Amino acid sequence: MAENSIAAGGPRSIKRITDPKALRALAHPIRMSLIGLLRTEGPLTATRAAELLGESSATCSFHLRQLGKYGMAEEAPGGQGRERPWQATTMSTDVPDFAGDPDLAAASGLYRSVLAERYFEWLRLWLAQQPGEPAEWQRADVFGDRLLYLTVTELSELGQKMHDVFDEYVDRTARPELRPPDSRLISVLQFAFPVIGPLGATAKPPANSGQADEPARAVDTLPGGETLPGGDAL
Repeated sequence: MAENSIAAGGPRSIKRITDPKALRALAHPIRMSLIGLLRTEGPLTATRAAELLGESSATCSFHLRQLGKYGMAEEAPGGQGRERPWQATTMSTDVPDFAGDPDLAAASGLYRSVLAERYFEWLRLWLAQQPGEPAEWQRADVFGDRLLYLTVTELSELGQKMHDVFDEYVDRTARPELRPPDSRLISVLQFAFPVIGPLGATAKPPANSGQADEPARAVDTLPGGETLPGGDAL
């Protein structure tokens, strides 16, 4: 474990998930929010996580245990019961872009679609808040797109170039002492993919096979699903 790293595995640790059941279980908004908090804020108790997310401590406790079940989080030293702190095991999640197994492909697609919804919710929140932000932050944000004609090799090379640019700042996420005093948590969304159909086409949502491992209603009534990038950071 790297010194002062938020995640148990170190500042550049990655967890690759290829189990369809695990992917479906992690495709849940609250679990995505929790792993994102653990990766940026450090160890949290269910009570503190509930305060940050506006959920009940019972809900957060359940979902933290599910993250532990699938190796995304683990108990940190100290505390007991719902006051036990939890920490992330790694700083990012790697989900297969391509899967030959239909079950894994479906689970990966579900995970990514839920994650995409999460990304754009962050963007909508920023756009709603932007007019009240300091002028320098409003001018500094990046919003736009490019339509490019690329070969598959060029597309892969473009992704690597973007990765190399961001890599300079990656360690700050896991090591708070490296963050400049005036820095803020920034979401950098990476999307580069072939356009399907005409530019005005609308995609049909993927079939959802349902969430796994929900608690009994007697324990708590939970809101609907989630995932994380931390990297994807999540």
